[in-house]
Amino acid sequence: MDNERSHLGADFIPGLDLSRLLYEEAVRPVLDSAYPGLRYTAARVGSGSEVLGFDTARSADHEWGPRLNLFLAPDDAAEHGAELHRLLARRLPKHVRGWPTHFRHADPEVPIGRMELTDGAVNHRVSVDGLGDWLRTQLGVNAATADGPTVRDWLAMPQQRLAEVTGGAVFHDGLGTPRTPRTPRTPGELGTLDAVRARLAWYPDQVWRHLLACQWQRISQEEALVGRCAEVGDDLGSAVVAARLVRDLMRLCLLLERTYAPYGKWLGSAFGRLTAADGLRPSLAGALAATEYPVRERHLCDAYEYVAGLQNATGLADPVDPARRPYHSRPFQVLHAERFAQALATTVTDPELRGLPLTGGVDQWADSTDFLGLSGPRRAAVDALARTVTRSP
Repeated sequence: MDNERSHLGADFIPGLDLSRLLYEEAVRPVLDSAYPGLRYTAARVGSGSEVLGFDTARSADHEWGPRLNLFLAPDDAAEHGAELHRLLARRLPKHVRGWPTHFRHADPEVPIGRMELTDGAVNHRVSVDGLGDWLRTQLGVNAATADGPTVRDWLAMPQQRLAEVTGGAVFHDGLGTPRTPRTPRTPGELGTLDAVRARLAWYPDQVWRHLLACQWQRISQEEALVGRCAEVGDDLGSAVVAARLVRDLMRLCLLLERTYAPYGKWLGSAFGRLTAADGLRPSLAGALAATEYPVRERHLCDAYEYVAGLQNATGLADPVDPARRPYHSRPFQVLHAERFAQALATTVTDPELRGLPLTGGVDQWADSTDFLGLSGPRRAAVDALARTVTRSP
């Protein structure tokens, strides 16, 4: 298959549209006939560029195509999940709008599939899970419980994972109404995926303020290093630090506009959708393109001042002078971003957050994809920080 058309010559269509067609034309009829009255939710959430709205024809080369998430009540998932998966393998059509529903694994050891027509049962991508179990796997916590995520839960959930749960689309959300007295909703549990997604749509106010303070703190730690590297003749090092600061400013803007930051592949695309992007892009691009330190510093300071103005405009903390200034007695121009971190930190009144260091959420201090995919170690690291380091109010 090439990157623009399926085996049957179908033109590329956005993956979420393809998932909706798979549900409406193929999966729902099977459920209606074989499991009448079954409570379920049908959605396309989780991993995949289409969930974030960034898929293109290139995405069709692996794990893209007619895909769907089916969520059942816990007892129904245990009783019917495996058989339902097998039933769909037998009864799904071989293609939807020309895009095969069968996924072939070229390497049995690598769980990556590519669409391919088949004469037999399809190796489909319709997952069948209990909602709570899926959320626990995705986030490290069952966010469907009435109590919701704790402060430490929020800090241990990577923004990419939160974007995957709150992005995508829900096509049918039928878990809210019990099917029979035998299958009532578990006490204290949110009934629908829509309710979970609404809860997780953005951080609680106090967590948000803390994360903003931590992002400004990150910037403060390196803004003077751009000049110091250049001063000793390390222009490459200066450029590398500048690139890190550009990335941190982009992530800060996403936080300011209440948008979860995706992982590196889509960070620039997500930033480009922000209101701040057009005004800030020239400075960020200039800092990255600069081959001389004075130009690099000027563009970075322009960017600092722009984002500082955005921060002040939120009204979350007392305004801070957004003008650039010398770095103590050294000849480098910086923002002294710690001033914004401190102003925001004083507005954090939650006792648990006030006792934490300004390190923030797990993906503000760790960027290993392998580590961020491990919910247990993520939570253990957050707990360790909370136990060993405290910050004075």
